[in-house]
Order: sequence, then C-alpha cells, then structure tokens
Amino acid sequence: MSARTRPIRVLIVCTHNAARSQMAEALLRWMAGDAVDVHSAGTEPRPVHPLTVRVLEEMGIDASGLRAKSVEEFRGQAFDYVITVCDQARERCPYFPGGEQIHWSFPDPSAVEGSEEERLEAFRQVRDAIAQRLRLWLSVTLRGSAHGPLRI
Repeated sequence: MSARTRPIRVLIVCTHNAARSQMAEALLRWMAGDAVDVHSAGTEPRPVHPLTVRVLEEMGIDASGLRAKSVEEFRGQAFDYVITVCDQARERCPYFPGGEQIHWSFPDPSAVEGSEEERLEAFRQVRDAIAQRLRLWLSVTLRGSAHGPLRI
C-alpha cells in the first residue's frame, strides 16, 4: 500500500466547457476533495450554461466559481489523467504529456430542446451519469491510496 504524496492531477475536456466538463470538474472536486487537483477546459469554450450551475447546486455543490476555460490555458502542464467527456473533444484534444488519456462519451444536455423542465431533466440525467462514472473511476484510481474519506 503506497501513500500518494500529491493530489492526482486531472484535466477534463469537452468542446465548450459549458456543461459536461464543468459538471465533472465540480463533482470530482466535491467527491475527492484534496485527493485530486482537477480542472476542466474546452476546445471551443463558451460561457457556463445556467442549468449546469443549477443542477450542481441542487446537490449542494457550490458552482459560483465555475468559468469556461480554453485547453490553451493548460498547454505544457502535466496531468496524471486527461478525460474527454464528448466525442468532438476527443478528436480535437491536444496532447498533454505524462497523462493517461480516458474517453467517456456523454450526451450534450444543452442540445436538448423543449420546456424548461425537459431541459432541466436532461442536465440532471447527464449530471447523474457523470457522477456514477466518477464514483467508479475514483474507487479504482484511489484504491490503496492514503487519501481520507471520499464522497463517493
């Protein structure tokens, strides 16, 4: 059993960094705390979607500090894991040295049309799917580490 001396560095990438990658960043930070140093970015960043903030706050996660960032802000930095959460970002994500590349494909909730409640439900479903995947990933990635209790 080896103790990790530093947090796991994670970059989560999506096309616009407005919904899926923002959810994943906030959820991972909330679940793992100091065990991870997590960031998110987009290949074509747009402002954070208001429903992203809403569904995170429904879980008690403070989303007030979220902002869209470009992958260019992180160029040259090393990450242990680079996780793409949409197919377009996977194709366009620049290479980050030293990091394991992981791809998870989630539907874009901001593409859903309909009533406010229908759109909100799409964001909730994607949030919950991302949370489920992160719980599994954390349980495997942090197995045997010295990090304290997680919110998984």
